[in-house]
Amino acid sequence: MSQVTVSQLAEVLGVTPDRLITQLNDAGIKVDDPSAAVTNEDKKKLLAYLRTSHGKGETSEDSSGPRKVTLKRKTVSELKVPAGGAGRGPRSRGAAPSRTVNVEVRKKRTYVKRGAIAEQEISDAEREEAARALEEARLAREQAEQAEREEAERRKQEAEEREKAEAEERARMEAEAEERRKEEEKQRALAEAQARVEAKVARQAAEREAERKRRGGGGKERPGAGDSKTRYGREELHVTPKSKRRKPKRKGRVSTQPTEHGFQKPTAPVVRVVDIPETITVGELAKLLAVKAGELIKALMNMGSMVTINQALDQETAILVVEELGHEARAAQAQDIEQELVAADDSDAGEEITRPPVVTVMGHVDHGKTSLLDYIRRAKVAAGEEGGITQHIGAYHVETDNGVVTFLDTPGHAAFTSMRARGAQATDIVILVVAADDGVMPQTKEAIQHARAAGVPLIVAVNKIDKPDADPDRVKSELAAEEVVPEDWGGEEIFVPVSALTGEGIDALLDAVLVQAEVLELKAVPERRCRGVVVESALDKGRGPVATILVQDGTLKRGDMILAGTEYGRVRAMFDENGQPIDEAGPSIPAEVLGLSGVPNAGDDVLAVADERKAREAADQRKQSAREGRLAEKQAAKLQNLFDQMSEGGTGEIQNVNLVIKADVQGSVEALRDALTRLSTDEIKVNVVASGVGGITESDASLAQASGAIIIGFNVRADASARKIIQEADLDLNYYSVIYDAIDDVKKAISGLLGTEVKEQIIGLAEVKDVFRSSKLGAIAGCLVVEGVVKRDNPIRVLRDNVVIFEGELESLRRFKDDVKEVQAGTECGIGVKQYNDVKPNDQIECFERVEVQRTLD
Repeated sequence: MSQVTVSQLAEVLGVTPDRLITQLNDAGIKVDDPSAAVTNEDKKKLLAYLRTSHGKGETSEDSSGPRKVTLKRKTVSELKVPAGGAGRGPRSRGAAPSRTVNVEVRKKRTYVKRGAIAEQEISDAEREEAARALEEARLAREQAEQAEREEAERRKQEAEEREKAEAEERARMEAEAEERRKEEEKQRALAEAQARVEAKVARQAAEREAERKRRGGGGKERPGAGDSKTRYGREELHVTPKSKRRKPKRKGRVSTQPTEHGFQKPTAPVVRVVDIPETITVGELAKLLAVKAGELIKALMNMGSMVTINQALDQETAILVVEELGHEARAAQAQDIEQELVAADDSDAGEEITRPPVVTVMGHVDHGKTSLLDYIRRAKVAAGEEGGITQHIGAYHVETDNGVVTFLDTPGHAAFTSMRARGAQATDIVILVVAADDGVMPQTKEAIQHARAAGVPLIVAVNKIDKPDADPDRVKSELAAEEVVPEDWGGEEIFVPVSALTGEGIDALLDAVLVQAEVLELKAVPERRCRGVVVESALDKGRGPVATILVQDGTLKRGDMILAGTEYGRVRAMFDENGQPIDEAGPSIPAEVLGLSGVPNAGDDVLAVADERKAREAADQRKQSAREGRLAEKQAAKLQNLFDQMSEGGTGEIQNVNLVIKADVQGSVEALRDALTRLSTDEIKVNVVASGVGGITESDASLAQASGAIIIGFNVRADASARKIIQEADLDLNYYSVIYDAIDDVKKAISGLLGTEVKEQIIGLAEVKDVFRSSKLGAIAGCLVVEGVVKRDNPIRVLRDNVVIFEGELESLRRFKDDVKEVQAGTECGIGVKQYNDVKPNDQIECFERVEVQRTLD
């Protein structure tokens, strides 16, 4: 009979000899030496044991039919909720329109055979805990949704009641005003009629008197002379409104009714309806309201805004002040050139086809996002990143056996929050990469929030499963706490274990992405003009402004005129992510574009237009709007600083740290500006006086010299003229390639400006056991040092019932009859308190020291 040893069998099975010996012993085969022989009978017993331990033993019940049956049910209902809340206050002109939300409820029930239930009486504690957490989260979510629906209904009812009350009040006031107006008109008409009668009588009497005097006082009125005759025989002419003129009774005679003035003083305030643009000056708003500028400025000052007649107001402030003056304001819907471009683009028609999905890879720093894409793309991008982390957002598309997939790689560092948000907004599916040996981290939670806010499905890639300390179950538990529950636990998120190093699970991950894309039914019209978004932008010294554009709809072709944010231009050249020239890019395909007038901001919308003139006008209009918005914000900030200083009594001494930031791409500029600005404190304020894309120029150095700013270059360098100014003015210039190095250095600089502070540290505590009286030394406290150390030259405090009753210094410190400098814990000593003789038993003597430490940022 052929026999093999334990070591040989372990080598064949691919396990260690120690593990095989343990399994043999568990199977009832007593073996303790790797060189011991293993018979065929022993192999059969080991095989039967392993099958039993892994649940693969066959019974008659197993062969009789399936062990469990799962039934799934799905119901869909509709819920109407307000789109933006129920009104914005008492001046709201109507309830906000509601929108319909589809609520889908999925239920799944599993029926298990009684024999299988008997075999699985001991349930998995971790699964029960996850199920319980899921149920609690579901109940909490349903309660929150119910509360939101009730709150929305309550607000809607309140808004309707408020609107009804306001309408009734307006109707009552208008009725009262109409009655007053009619009464005043009636009284005025009566007064005018009486005045006309009196004037006519007086005039006729005066004319008769004048005629008598002319004839010598004794003559009589000439027969046939009417009242309307003047002394020269002409008739009097009276001008009246057309509506009150009467036809003459006979030819050659006109009516003699007195003249009535056509102007009537208004009896109620005039309510004007004013269209408010995005920005408007105080003087222009006063003209629209037909009031004096001083009156409008007074109203704004009463609202807490100190303004001048030429100062620009934002739309919200202008609407508030118009309503404060009793007029009606509404946001102007300007029919500008940009809306014409959008309308012209909407007229394009074509057949919809299925487009590739856009997938964003998100997660914590160093969890393997770029390495995962490297394996998919068969490239080595991660090795070229500074510090081993992604500094830029990248766009790539790959061709798989089942179709094309476009990937967006976002940085994981905390400073790149805006990049992650931009990636989530431009994507169809989010792959959340979580390291199996690290678990859920802060940027992981932030990525989940961005995906939820964008409303896109989530696929979890549990990376680094090839490491020895990998624990995928721990990742599932931590994500379940964030309401990301795997499918095998009853949730909806797909979990795929992968290894970016070995490639394990990559095919399953791509299949999950394509299946999810089929469910989403992604469509686009290739024949229409291009619509897209700027993923990243940079300024290349040899090529000029370069923008990475992700085409979302239509087709971008070389030679097209495009509008990207505040920049425009004709596409002179297009390249793919590998730098190869291309002629066009269809839906969901990224492309690097040359030919823009400037560097657009990352995240700007891109629109292909037919008319270059309209594109230029739209870009100029956007620049003007942005300039006016910055001016309004700047003036508001100055006034806010003035108010802050007035509230502090005018003593607000705040140190300023000015920075000039230049980087290679727009996304890094945003990340640095946001991260460094957040370092500001109540005492030190970080101001970014200028920022931009490209190398450090002479103008940047001159601006830094004028403002006393620190120049930060991120993956860029200063040219010769800028270096000359920097050397002559001895400016502070710092180059960085990793973002958190720049953040740390600025944080250290700010900490140096904060200065030092003195802190007290308790170094020892002694408890008074008894007090002895000495004629020479006074009261001597017999103490036991219970904590730390009591030193002779350090200040002390006397505590009674944990309340400080005296603070001073020691007169003497003795061990037995010897003077000592310090006494350690657990040692008895005698303490004499200088200029204090009221020490009692059970008091505590606290010894402390004052230390000067450097202040740092929290």
